[in-house]
Amino acid sequence: MSWISNFVLPKIRAVVPARKDVPDNLWTKCPQCGQLLFTRDLDAGLFVCPSCNCHLRLAPEKRLAMLFDGGSYQAIELPKTVVDPLRFRDRKRYADRLKEAQNGGDARDALQVAHGTIGGAPAVVAAFDFGFMGGSMGVAVGEGLLAAARLAVLQEAALIVVPASGGARMQEGVLSLMQLPRTTIAVETVKAARLPYIVVLTDPTTGGVSASFAMLGDITIAEPGAVIGFAGARVIEETIREKLPEGFQRAEYLLEHGMVDLVVHRKDLRDTLIRIISLLRRRSAAAA
Repeated sequence: MSWISNFVLPKIRAVVPARKDVPDNLWTKCPQCGQLLFTRDLDAGLFVCPSCNCHLRLAPEKRLAMLFDGGSYQAIELPKTVVDPLRFRDRKRYADRLKEAQNGGDARDALQVAHGTIGGAPAVVAAFDFGFMGGSMGVAVGEGLLAAARLAVLQEAALIVVPASGGARMQEGVLSLMQLPRTTIAVETVKAARLPYIVVLTDPTTGGVSASFAMLGDITIAEPGAVIGFAGARVIEETIREKLPEGFQRAEYLLEHGMVDLVVHRKDLRDTLIRIISLLRRRSAAAA
């Protein structure tokens, strides 16, 4: 046995090339059609499945780079808030859940705010991160949206919000519900300054987020196939004891029923925003 270990195996290893480690994120499975997609190609295609047109969720950094001119923007530091104000605990402490979600990264919560130009016009974009506790809205997110609104007014810029959220953050109880009126007030400050407020609804936009700032846009855009609503479809069916229509709560269904203004493919989103911002700013200038 020692002869095989000491002589034969080293000879074989010298002839056979060493196996290179394969990165874990080399392939991404489409959540809709199940096809395996080469992550590099998926990234180049703005994370839209070429087979079924499924719009996969985007990290805030990629979203911001996609929207701003030249992919260049300035992120702002959001106001610091009290961590775990209710000392909440379910299966684990809320403070521990926050640490896990942060995972040593720069993001402290589920919202990132940045400013720059879109089509040469000043703009502030607030993008949600669904990967951070389901994009849920707590005090930190509410403060972030208020900061984004104040910055838009200060810079006389359009405010664009891109929600991707399961709703209010249950671990903050009534404090999370208080963010509904607070974010609504933030939107009103932008509108009072006669500045464009545009919402880009992505998958999913539900709960308290859809019941507040997400449905108050001057123009409301949705990405194809996005789930948009308040309560889940199963909960609604059990309540009304009826089968819901096909495609209920999807972006296309909401467009047909007048709940959103446009359903726009991700590759066309930036150009669409440029046109809308130009039109809204021109209207505001004429009315002044």
